[in-house]
Amino acid sequence: MKKRGFEIVSGYTNKDISLPRRHTAHSAGYDIKVGEAISVPPKQIAYVKTGLKAFMDDNEVLLLVPRSSLAKKHSLVLINSVGVIDGDYYDNRDNEGHIFFQVYNISDETVTLTKGERICQGIFTTYLKADHDELAGERNGGFGSTGRG
Repeated sequence: MKKRGFEIVSGYTNKDISLPRRHTAHSAGYDIKVGEAISVPPKQIAYVKTGLKAFMDDNEVLLLVPRSSLAKKHSLVLINSVGVIDGDYYDNRDNEGHIFFQVYNISDETVTLTKGERICQGIFTTYLKADHDELAGERNGGFGSTGRG
C-alpha cells in the first residue's frame, strides 16, 4: 500500500521527468525540478509545471518551499511564499493533481528556467485538526478550488 511519495502525471510519462529525491541524510525536502522550460517576463507571474503529483496519508500535507538559490540565482520568488498540496489534490478531476509553482519575476529582465533545474523543495509533514472541525465542501481542482461554490 502506498503511504506517501511522488508520481509522474500521465501527460509527462515519456518526457524524461525524474521523481524528486533528498540529497543528504538530513535533508527535509525533496528537490523538485522544472518539468518543461519556461520564460517569465519581468514583473509577471508564471506557473512552472513539474510533471509530478504527490500522494500522502490523510493527516499529511506537502509544503512547497523555494530553494535558497531561487531568488538570488533567478530573481524569482514563490508568489504565495509556501505552496500547500493537500492530500485530496492527488488525482483531482481538473488536472490529475499536477503540481505547479507560482513564481513572480522580481527583476527587470526575462528569466528563463530550463527543464530539469531544481528550483523548489517538497516537504511532507503532518497537521492537526481543531476541535469541532467542520468540512466546508469538496475539492474541484487546484489553485483556490476549495473556496469555490
